[in-house]
Amino acid sequence: MAHILLIDAHPDKKEGHLVHALADAYEEGASEDNDVRRINVSDLRFPILHSPEDWLHRKPPVAIREAQQDILWADHLAFFYPLWLGDMPALLKGFLEQVARPGFAIDMSKGFPRKLLTGRSARIVVTMGMPALFYRLVYRAHSLKSLKRNILNFAGITPVRATVVGGVDSETARHRALAEMAVLGRRGR
Repeated sequence: MAHILLIDAHPDKKEGHLVHALADAYEEGASEDNDVRRINVSDLRFPILHSPEDWLHRKPPVAIREAQQDILWADHLAFFYPLWLGDMPALLKGFLEQVARPGFAIDMSKGFPRKLLTGRSARIVVTMGMPALFYRLVYRAHSLKSLKRNILNFAGITPVRATVVGGVDSETARHRALAEMAVLGRRGR
């Protein structure tokens, strides 16, 4: 039995968003054989970091410390978010800046950063209106690669797999993606 943490990072709490439905489908599949926890980033309250001193020296708020404990508990993390302005929503970026602090995600005490979140894997699920192939070929999935390489891998989380759900206005694409999430959740991948 794996410990799986879902991170639903759609900034809008309203029901009806595909991101929420995908996270629900993944959670339902994962719950069959795994222990699952979930963070809805839109429910958390935390300040935006404004300086390196904030990141290095300010104590994270309670909601962030609780999220960090969930991350430490997890064997596998599953991130769900919509592509906004070609990148992750600002709320997810702010959450990750708060969570991935020195002493938690990395150890900077010996000069070169040491990865502190090894032994965990991740799945990134991104939704968008454009076709997924267009995003991968034309935009080279730059924001997805940035999250994988510059945040998750940097902290030691590997392997990181990705699912890009394009053409979200298509009912066929939505149904296919929901079915895929249930399967991935059952597999804990």
